[in-house]
Amino acid sequence: MTDYPGLVIVKGEGVADDAALALSKHLGAPLSDSPGEGLTLMLEQDGLSLVGYGLRFQGDFTQMLRRISGGRLSHEMLVRIVKTRSERPIAFDAAAGMGEDALLLAAAGYTVYLFEQDAVIAALLRDAIHRAKRRSDLKEIVGRMILTEGNSIELMQTVPEQPEIIYLDPMFPARRKSGLINKKLQLIQKLEQPCAQEQELLEAALALHPKKIVIKRPLNGVYLAGRKPSYTVKGKAIRYDVIVL
Repeated sequence: MTDYPGLVIVKGEGVADDAALALSKHLGAPLSDSPGEGLTLMLEQDGLSLVGYGLRFQGDFTQMLRRISGGRLSHEMLVRIVKTRSERPIAFDAAAGMGEDALLLAAAGYTVYLFEQDAVIAALLRDAIHRAKRRSDLKEIVGRMILTEGNSIELMQTVPEQPEIIYLDPMFPARRKSGLINKKLQLIQKLEQPCAQEQELLEAALALHPKKIVIKRPLNGVYLAGRKPSYTVKGKAIRYDVIVL
């Protein structure tokens, strides 16, 4: 169930009533004939979109193609950090968001278990994965992405696979004040809440004994749960803190 009062769902032409009713029931948000004053989920033939405040957002993995094709994937910082010789490496993405980083991991050959607690974000991500599976250039990659909605602190313990990598990118409060945030992601950040269980999240990851825990942080942000990493890889706007076990 969603915790966002005022959220409504609008069904577009050609969309089955059953699909709209199922989404409405799952999210606890009413169906409406027109967009609401706040956030609205538009369920249309071309997918699910989040609309509000003059903005519109739809998950779209085709925008990631330029980063994973033409030899560019190997230049991604995250991909260099998680490089492996395993034939079937497993990764957990414990705060999946819209799945862009999970797509990088999957493109690098990992089977990625994605966990997303926010029901609306999970619905948008699920729709993006579903649409990507129709494309020949993304089908194999997103086929290695397994999404589960719920609290990753609990759900990570239920996966009968040993992760080589656990990836953590919890919402960081300072991002909400940044003027550099991509406008379309401002809608997502109206849903996503800063991580209130940093210590529990890190402890849950440590308890699974992966080879590495990779933590995405703002360039000048504090360590997650105050835990100093084994090493850090810095980019222009973000850094990755890596705990080697």
